[in-house]
Amino acid sequence: MKMLRQREEKITEALNEAMRTKEQMKQLTADNERLLVQAKDERDAILAEARKVSQKMYDDAKTKANEEGQRIVAAAKESIAIEKQKAMADLKNLVAELSLEIAESVIKLELADKNKCNEYVSKRIEGIMLN
Repeated sequence: MKMLRQREEKITEALNEAMRTKEQMKQLTADNERLLVQAKDERDAILAEARKVSQKMYDDAKTKANEEGQRIVAAAKESIAIEKQKAMADLKNLVAELSLEIAESVIKLELADKNKCNEYVSKRIEGIMLN
């Protein structure tokens, strides 16, 4: 009888130990699930922050590129305007030089004839006297 009782106590102890182990396993499983959920939440937060930072970097780079493009276009327009002004000034100077050369040639031809030369001088004198 004593042996039976000891055996019964051992069985009861083993059952109690199995129950405690089962409860511990439930607790560990619940803890693991909580940790898994927490890890997923942290991962999602990190990914969201990374996306946010990535988008900001993209937006900053795009803004900087647009500003640089506008600066380059403005500089090009200014350079074109300056070159246009230079070309116009050169063209005006060339037209003035050609006009002087043509006028000089015409005057030389006109003054080559002595009669025309005297007539020209007379007209000039009359013009001066009238003023």
